[in-house]
Amino acid sequence: MANLDSFLASPLADYLITALIMISVVGVTFTLLAPLFSKDKLGKRKEGLVQKSSSQVRGRSQKIDVSARRKTVQDQLKAMEAAQAAKKKNADKPIFADWIAQAGLSWSKPKYYIISVLCGLIIFFSSLFLGQPIWIALALLFVGTFGLPRLYISKRRKKRFDKFLDEFPNAVDIIVRGVKSGMPLGDCLQIAATESKDPVGAEFSHVLDKMHMGMPLSEAIHYIPKRVPLQETNFLAIVVTIQAQAGGSLSEALGNLSKTLRQRKEMKGKIRAVSQEAKTSAAIIGSLPFLVTLMLSVVAPDYIRYLIDTEIGLILVGFALVWMTIGILVMRKMIDFRI
Repeated sequence: MANLDSFLASPLADYLITALIMISVVGVTFTLLAPLFSKDKLGKRKEGLVQKSSSQVRGRSQKIDVSARRKTVQDQLKAMEAAQAAKKKNADKPIFADWIAQAGLSWSKPKYYIISVLCGLIIFFSSLFLGQPIWIALALLFVGTFGLPRLYISKRRKKRFDKFLDEFPNAVDIIVRGVKSGMPLGDCLQIAATESKDPVGAEFSHVLDKMHMGMPLSEAIHYIPKRVPLQETNFLAIVVTIQAQAGGSLSEALGNLSKTLRQRKEMKGKIRAVSQEAKTSAAIIGSLPFLVTLMLSVVAPDYIRYLIDTEIGLILVGFALVWMTIGILVMRKMIDFRI
């Protein structure tokens, strides 16, 4: 007991008692204030969870919107492909007016028939005047009536399509620049029709005429692939139709289309350059029989005259021409690359 009393009377005991009192006060204070801090932390935690969940919901809604738009565009593409397939099934060949317009001509049916008959008669009487047998003259009459006019229109049509493809990317670039500057699509088409060379300018003018008559742009634009049945014009009609129905950035879509058109044009140029050797070889092989016949008629006319003066010779010449034509067509098909 004496030791305890001496310890309590010492200054060390005072320090220990003071430290215990301070620890007790701190413990009681923390016990009373801890629920308040825990509530604040719990509230912040809840707010963080709410913000995270709301951001996730917004992200999911944006993904849903993008997927819904993509599904809408895919459905529209399927519907357009089905409509085009049905249209091709119902009309495998273009009607006479479209076929003539695609060649850049304004012939009517009577005029076409008159020109065909005149071509056949001219070739028929020319063969008779040259002393050919009647059956050869009749064969040439058939070729002149049904072959030469169609061949002429087909050549004109292909040449017009090539000119269209050369100028078409420039016209699309004009439309892209106009749309990016804030102009309406109709005004951009008007500028493209004015600034572009024919036949591109004429086709856009035809679309504008349809729009002035009250036809919507999404329907009037389909007259371009109808009058110029190419994949490039079909691309333009699809892009404009989808933008009109589903919305979106038209300038970006048309910019991608212009880039695609130029890449296709560049690829066609490369294919033409690569296949030029094969075309030259086919031309040489196809012209050899005619060149040899011409040389023999100059060097040894008596030798080659049997093919012209005798009936069996003419029959052999006819068979040779038929097989030469078949061979030329096969070689042409083999070197005709399309993309």
